[in-house]
Amino acid sequence: MSRGGIIPLLAVLLAAGCSSPEPRRTQVATVTRTTVSEVVEAPATVGARATATLTAPAPGTVARLYVQDGDTVKKGQILARISSPQARQQLSAARKADRQAARPVSFGGAGGAPASVRLPRLRLPASLDAHVSQSFARARKAARSIGDRTTRARLLAAIDAAEQRQRAQRRALGEVLDGLTRSIDQSLSQVSGQVSAGMSGLSASMASLRAASRSQTRAAVRAAEQTVDALVVRAPFGGVVTLGGASSAGSAAGLGALVSQLPAGLAGQAGAAAAAPAGRSGGTIATGVPVAAGDPIATVTDVSVLTLSADVDETDVLLVREGTRAEAEFDAVTGATYTATVTGVGVTPKEGATGGVSYPVRLRLGRGSYDDGGAAPAPKPGMSAVVRLAVRRSENATAVPASAIVTSGRETIVWAVRGGRAERRVVRLGAQGDAVVEILSGVSPGEQVVVRGADAVRPGQSLS
Repeated sequence: MSRGGIIPLLAVLLAAGCSSPEPRRTQVATVTRTTVSEVVEAPATVGARATATLTAPAPGTVARLYVQDGDTVKKGQILARISSPQARQQLSAARKADRQAARPVSFGGAGGAPASVRLPRLRLPASLDAHVSQSFARARKAARSIGDRTTRARLLAAIDAAEQRQRAQRRALGEVLDGLTRSIDQSLSQVSGQVSAGMSGLSASMASLRAASRSQTRAAVRAAEQTVDALVVRAPFGGVVTLGGASSAGSAAGLGALVSQLPAGLAGQAGAAAAAPAGRSGGTIATGVPVAAGDPIATVTDVSVLTLSADVDETDVLLVREGTRAEAEFDAVTGATYTATVTGVGVTPKEGATGGVSYPVRLRLGRGSYDDGGAAPAPKPGMSAVVRLAVRRSENATAVPASAIVTSGRETIVWAVRGGRAERRVVRLGAQGDAVVEILSGVSPGEQVVVRGADAVRPGQSLS
């Protein structure tokens, strides 16, 4: 800027500084009684009563479709049928394993009881007794052939004595063998008891293992049966059908953005690869289309009851209660107003774009009407709205215009007119409407307060 331009500017500023400003004029109004409604505005989104995405339970092929996009269906209605040989093979294998697990396991003899262990009784061979008897008989025959009577008598007496001793020894040996047999039988009986107890424990353990294995095979059969049953896709509730999954347009756009950043040669190759289809594109569902486990087949949306999910600022959310009435307006339905009622207030905070915190508030959406009274159409899930929640309403309340309220530090004041001069009054506020504010204490109906220029008033200032 040239110096020639600075001098005239200084002259203008000096002239403005020398002139005195016009005094700011005040305006007063009378404190009245009226109805005050406090309204909180918040952005909201339309939601449905319920939404369910039905997916393929196993790999297969869409055998048949019974509905189209936008069809209204009832609960339990068949939407599609999937052919899956793999799922049926798994069911057959699970049933075979269950039959094998059901077979009983036995040990030991008949009836599963372990066989007892016994040995034959210990006895002297009968041939030994016969041989001894024959020997004694031959000895007596030889003794009787001796001519000398005295010698013959002595020999026969010796043979009789020897036979008696042999018989006594035979009885003693028999008793020894009987005792030995009893001892062996007792020992075998104890061993058999221990073996029987061990076999019983083993049988119980095997029975427990078999029961556990059977429970697992039964669970596998039930899971396989549920998978096969789910091959017939049914609506879990009534609603409107959308076939397939989410559109892949967003993913394609993101891939295109990445491709554009590659060198020229690679970009051409990558762009061609991105343009080539890879399996089902855009979540398309049609008869004969292969599907993998978890692929979305259809989405059912229950629009019988519409809801609103609003984000209410932390400074206002404590005023919102269940049952609070509200009104909603949609950009998609110009000139229409819808009724709504709060059904729940969330406790999980959400950070806003400006750094503040908001809380989710759920509302039930009612009917809508145009300004001329005509019925407005029902909005669709996902549409945006602005809700006005009537958080407080006071009938016959002491009220002043909102422009009369002045914040001074931590106090809220109004300037009352007393004897033509300004008097500072600390007030307590109730419901705060856009135009008027409820005063719970500090002023009374009929008094006058400053409603224009209140922020420049000083105590004792003349207001006449």
